[in-house]
Amino acid sequence: MNTRTPLLIATLLAGTALAQGATPLTLNLNMSLVRSVKVDGKVTEQFSPSPKNVLPGDLISQVVNVRNTGSRALTNVPVTLPVPKNTVYVAPEKDMNVARTEYSIDGGKTFAAAPLKKKVTVTENGKTVTREVDVKPNEYTAVRWTISEIGANQTLKLGYRVQVR
Repeated sequence: MNTRTPLLIATLLAGTALAQGATPLTLNLNMSLVRSVKVDGKVTEQFSPSPKNVLPGDLISQVVNVRNTGSRALTNVPVTLPVPKNTVYVAPEKDMNVARTEYSIDGGKTFAAAPLKKKVTVTENGKTVTREVDVKPNEYTAVRWTISEIGANQTLKLGYRVQVR
């Protein structure tokens, strides 16, 4: 087994605890290896759940099933997952736009909607200049979704993709 797999899984499972707190939520993280394959001459994605080994360059889909186990609706529910070490954020998972999504570039201390900006200092023509630049998605270190409302016994799916370094 690739030595990165246990670290990746442990990091992801630890991240699910960030959303649990005292609310009646259960979180179930599902990871799948994503491969592009040709079926009948058409390129499609093939998902291999719970991969045993991952290699640099592999694309991983991470989907969290968020379930309200309580008897009443919950509002403004935050669910935060770190981008695991040894991976880079790639994109949100398709068809899972059910919550406001924000990103962090400082390990989850602050969050903002995309596109994120940061200030960089550069030297131009011998002068030091500070510029605001767009943050690339591969610099994201955590993702936070805020679910406006999740009904009693309702389940929502949230997810994103990462690439193994």
